[in-house]
Amino acid sequence: MTGTEFDESTLLASLRAGDEAAFATLVDRHTPALLRVARGYVRTNEAAEEVVQETWIALIKGIAKFEGRSSLRTWLFTVMINIAKTRGIRDRRIADAESSAFGGGTVDPTRFRPATDPDWPGHWRDRSAPTPFPDTPEGSVLAAELIALARRELDKLPDRQRTVVTLRDMLGFDSDEVCELLDLSVANQRVLLHRGRAAIRQALEDYLKEAP
Repeated sequence: MTGTEFDESTLLASLRAGDEAAFATLVDRHTPALLRVARGYVRTNEAAEEVVQETWIALIKGIAKFEGRSSLRTWLFTVMINIAKTRGIRDRRIADAESSAFGGGTVDPTRFRPATDPDWPGHWRDRSAPTPFPDTPEGSVLAAELIALARRELDKLPDRQRTVVTLRDMLGFDSDEVCELLDLSVANQRVLLHRGRAAIRQALEDYLKEAP
């Protein structure tokens, strides 16, 4: 048994026993990430906070029924996403979000392989991949600006892209977890992830080209 498994089993036992300290630990650990993902489904920060609050209430009511088929974190995000959907706050249906994510966009679509590509749908075409960021002292000085820019560009992405990039690159969920959480096929998840990453990287490339 790994340390992570031991920690989670211990935490679950404490939650089921009504340990308020264990619940507070879980809230502190996951609330920021839950809020960020919830914001991709609702139109305001206040609505995202309400969704997350309902998620914690659902946890309290449902922890005794949790069977451990997935990690507690995955189960928690699944509950939150289901609450966001059933509230009817999202501004469009999933199919519309995916359609807008695949079409048009902030990056020239000719730079990518098509979604029908049998091997790497949505990936960069071999000869048009972005150039690497410079590994120089000057590049290091730009680190804070680049991080801030990346966060701003993440917030500009279409909802579906933003949620996938947030789950994969900021919260460390793997591909299978994201597909399960968002009810996506592997190919669609891959395309959304690469399009979202590409839009952010394009903005960073443009910024670096303009930097003195």
